[in-house]
Amino acid sequence: MPEEIERKFLVIGDRWREKAVGTAYRQGFLSTEPERTVRVRLAGSRGTITIKGKTVGARRDEFEYEIPAEHAQQMLDTLCKRPLIEKVRYRLPVGRHIWEIDVFEGDNAGLVVAEIELAREDEAFEKPDWAGEEVTEDSRYFNSSLVAAPYKTW
Repeated sequence: MPEEIERKFLVIGDRWREKAVGTAYRQGFLSTEPERTVRVRLAGSRGTITIKGKTVGARRDEFEYEIPAEHAQQMLDTLCKRPLIEKVRYRLPVGRHIWEIDVFEGDNAGLVVAEIELAREDEAFEKPDWAGEEVTEDSRYFNSSLVAAPYKTW
């Protein structure tokens, strides 16, 4: 069964930016029910649709499929809930893992979050000094939650 194990942290400072190259992301949600989310994403010129199950701790089922970028764009423009999630994602190697840092824009500007995907919930990883408070289980930081309650409204 495809699944995602992901831990999420608030980012402290800008030291991580020294060697970072980012990709623009636009994403929207067709469903934001806690039991399932359906996300459409454009990452650069790559379109995907992703179905995720209910999050339990740091784990949830995840099914992701590439779709034509034009289809993703049309769904984002016409079908997805508002506001769309706009962000720049940076990927940085730290130890044996790749960290993804999301710098949000638009209605979520000011929010900067780092994520790490793991093979097991108890897997050891190196936590960089710019990774601050863990917010893995705080649903306010789920991208699907940022549609209903954007960061600017907190």
